[in-house]
Amino acid sequence: MTEPVTGRAGERADAPTVLAVDIGGTKIAAAVVDGDGRIVADRRTPTLAQESPEVLWKALADLLDAVHADAGAPPLAGVGVGCVGPMTWPDGEVSPLNVPAWRRFPLRRRLRERYPGLPVRVHNDAVCVAVGEHWRGAGRGRDNVLGMVVSTGVGGGLVLGGRLVDGASGNAGHVGHIVVEPDGPPCPCGGRGCLEAVASGPSLVRWARERGWRPDDPDATSADLAADARAGHRVAAAALRRAGR
Repeated sequence: MTEPVTGRAGERADAPTVLAVDIGGTKIAAAVVDGDGRIVADRRTPTLAQESPEVLWKALADLLDAVHADAGAPPLAGVGVGCVGPMTWPDGEVSPLNVPAWRRFPLRRRLRERYPGLPVRVHNDAVCVAVGEHWRGAGRGRDNVLGMVVSTGVGGGLVLGGRLVDGASGNAGHVGHIVVEPDGPPCPCGGRGCLEAVASGPSLVRWARERGWRPDDPDATSADLAADARAGHRVAAAALRRAGR
């Protein structure tokens, strides 16, 4: 039931290493990362979003074992996870809207049991993007950063005054569920007209199909939509303009 994991391996690092995990609605990516933020090895596997909780957990566990082995099985200093939400924070019990397999799944507890003695942190994936970009990416040297993820869903995270802002529930900066079209399409969260319901990849594709976009591939994605927009397809371009606005 599980597709083979794929990835690449690099040189083993001497600095303390951590397992870094990104759990999304479409894929799970994992890496061994050194203390300077360099990737030692990385792999990814499809998110088995419609399977049972334990099937998805096993796919994650197998991925972590494989990427750790790729890196030469160095001692680990911790495990960090960015996961699509919502979740209870900081407990790390996750119920991702786009991953029906997990509802109130105790992700942080299960990882702590698997890696006893190691610190395990689980946060919103877009918050992790904001922190990573502030540390090593586009926001480096800036005191104030809004990081955004636009993928299967839409999320966000905030760094203000050089510090991560968590908010009471860990969702500060989560722009995906700000209502941008009060009479807009329904959102998986139960609301209507959220940014995620307008600008996420699947939402873009759905809107364009309803207005006459007919790609050759019945399983075409937002990447195909973007390619058609670049080629001048009127509906595809309109979909991207609407999402950008």
